[in-house]
Amino acid sequence: MEPRVVITGLGLITPLGIGVKESWDALCAGKSGVGEISRFDTTGFDTRIAAEVKHFNPGDYLPKKEAKRSSLFIAYAVAASRMAVEDSGITINDTNADRVGVITGCGLGGLAMLEQTAMTLHEKGPKRVSPFFIPLLIGNMAAGMISIHLGARGPNSSIATACAAGSHAVGDAFKAIKRGWADAMITGGVESTVTPTCIAGFNAMKALSTRNDEPQRASRPFDRDRDGFVVGEGSGILILEALEHALERGAPIYGEMIGYGMSGDGYHMTQPSPDGEGAARCMQAAIDDAKIPHDAIGYINAHGTSTPYNDLLETQAVKNIFKEHAKSLCMSSTKSMTGHLLGGAGGIETIFTTLAVRHGILPPTINLENPSDECDLDYVPHKARKKDITYAMTNSFGFGGTNASLIVKKYDD
Repeated sequence: MEPRVVITGLGLITPLGIGVKESWDALCAGKSGVGEISRFDTTGFDTRIAAEVKHFNPGDYLPKKEAKRSSLFIAYAVAASRMAVEDSGITINDTNADRVGVITGCGLGGLAMLEQTAMTLHEKGPKRVSPFFIPLLIGNMAAGMISIHLGARGPNSSIATACAAGSHAVGDAFKAIKRGWADAMITGGVESTVTPTCIAGFNAMKALSTRNDEPQRASRPFDRDRDGFVVGEGSGILILEALEHALERGAPIYGEMIGYGMSGDGYHMTQPSPDGEGAARCMQAAIDDAKIPHDAIGYINAHGTSTPYNDLLETQAVKNIFKEHAKSLCMSSTKSMTGHLLGGAGGIETIFTTLAVRHGILPPTINLENPSDECDLDYVPHKARKKDITYAMTNSFGFGGTNASLIVKKYDD
């Protein structure tokens, strides 16, 4: 018999704050983490805004020498993992290290390191390229360094499925425990891509908001005046654990992971499939995995990027899957406050979904002033809402048509 899988620890580094409490409180208060970009000179860029992490010191989580040279995405992942492990109270030692694994999702890895090294190569030649360049570039080093710093020697993997990476990581970690490969998994997503090439690249695609004069109003999912997403950064890490293992050690339990769905659009490099067909199949797969009726879902943390195609087609997919129940369930986009963390989005949004179930508080969609005609569901506009829910879903859909949906249940012993 497969074990039940519960969530026993949470760690957050987000544009809204350092730590779970600070981020969650800001989210429920409807605060925006978007502002002017401080990392580089944005002269000549169409977009000059992003959702940056503020007041983060890598030296608080890494040894001094390592902190100075580390890629920011690695530091975020290690920091959030340390928070999650401490929160869960789990001890990792020689007796259990082989039964504790790490799976993280990351879309672009050390992009800033790539930019800096390309400049060094061009200006100073190949002899000046750092020997740390490759290790600090590759996306799997987030999972690798978490394992090294925390001593987890179980299943170790990294997912690179664009904006679905964090959710795929959590889903794969969930299944690793279900299959008996591990007793506990450190899992989630991370990204740090507030860099010139990232902003320029998405600008070239016309994917980003250019509402530079009103940064906090720029991310506006489902609003008729939305003009693109806002790049965010940070990390969200969870501890997933077999229920029996968690109970044996008296662990705190935030919720239960019960469903995971995946699908591929097979349609276009960047656009979702027509009518959200791929997203609909993904949500259906998660519901089938959870073995619950459609009308059990009370809340959806939407992918909700604030782009014209995504918001419209995710709404259509929800209508197609949930039928009449779509009118009574609640769906909000926390990206309206955090921006879009790309490969890191699924990690923080799974945590937000878990906290919504645990506390009976649904985060709002801010900046939803004039909903699009075809975006006509209950998006929890402007203010957080108290509502007791038992089951919630979170969606992540990535470029290339790769989709992930997760279902969290309120824990009932």
